Amino acid sequence: MPHLSPTELLLIALLVIYVLPWLFWRLLKTDHYAPLVVVQIGFGIVLGPGILGNALPELHAGIFTPVVMSGLGGIAIWAVMLFVFLAGIELDLKAAWHERRDTLTTAGLALLVPLIFGSIAGEILFRLDPSWLGSAASHWQFVLGTGMACSITALPILVLFLARLNILHSPLGQRVLRYASLDDIAIWAVLALILLDLQRIGRQLVFALGFFVLTVGFRKLMGRLREADRLAVALMWLILIALAADWSGLHYMVGAFLAGAVIDSLWFGRERLEALREHVLVLLMPVFFLSTGLRTSWEMGGTQVLIAALLLLVASVAGKLIGVAIAARLRGWPREEALIIGWLLQTKALIMIVFANILLDRALISSTMFTALLLMAVMSTMLTIPLVTPRLKRLGL
Repeated sequence: MPHLSPTELLLIALLVIYVLPWLFWRLLKTDHYAPLVVVQIGFGIVLGPGILGNALPELHAGIFTPVVMSGLGGIAIWAVMLFVFLAGIELDLKAAWHERRDTLTTAGLALLVPLIFGSIAGEILFRLDPSWLGSAASHWQFVLGTGMACSITALPILVLFLARLNILHSPLGQRVLRYASLDDIAIWAVLALILLDLQRIGRQLVFALGFFVLTVGFRKLMGRLREADRLAVALMWLILIALAADWSGLHYMVGAFLAGAVIDSLWFGRERLEALREHVLVLLMPVFFLSTGLRTSWEMGGTQVLIAALLLLVASVAGKLIGVAIAARLRGWPREEALIIGWLLQTKALIMIVFANILLDRALISSTMFTALLLMAVMSTMLTIPLVTPRLKRLGL
């Protein structure tokens, strides 16, 4: 590489991040099975040390220098904070509560069964090779974390898929969103349990109490503000709670989600929130995907990582479909409808990647396990639209 300034290298890295996935997505027309978001995640893996770094080590090291990685890392942190914050705002727990019997039954089974299957898969991997664990993980944290990773439904990507399938505002689409919303709450609650640090329990109790007290005052303030001021104050709130959560030993992403979950979406309006989500996805999240890909590792060998990813995929898909099938039997749904809901709830992508990043940050999984989870998330999400589309046509939707 010729001598280039850090700014020039950063701009080259950004050019690669934004241009290559977009060209691949546009020229090959992958939208049916891999929307742009999934393509960007895939390119993050390809541009990582395991593939590009292995094939062209000098080029990889020349572009992704420590200074460039530091700059990209800062952008990625802000991007994922905003994304998770918006995911928290978009939760509609009022609708879930209104249909609580159906929601609790379906969401509970759609979470519990893949959690069990994923935990079994995690136990198998642990027994075959304990190096799948992170350096700070206990056995139960690794197994439960793997199980939860297999249970996740990515609510923001699910919204994009439902819109693409033209069922977002249909009764079926709204039902699926209710189930996913409740699962989102459960996933973040279990994550907080996994991250519970007995050495920092005092800080975490302070955070929990402080968050409750501040939330009361914050909600009163937001209700009195002009609409033009609410977004600026909400961003200040996001940064404060993310910082406090990270200080307490949880994680800044947990804080970002909590900061959004206590915000009433009506303060901003659906259209404005959808526009904000789209802007974050287009403008910032590709940098997070690249940063995620640069954390992948194939040290145990590509074959072992792929086998682990396939095991996790089977646990995730089978668990989700069986869980929804049991709910369908209890609630009296048609089989075709249950399959559609099961495959839609199988959408993982972003939230699963965020979840895996947190586990890796806290050294609860190894970088090779992180790679396997990442591959599982991509494969799982790519299955959704091809398998749902023909079934919707058969139902006339």
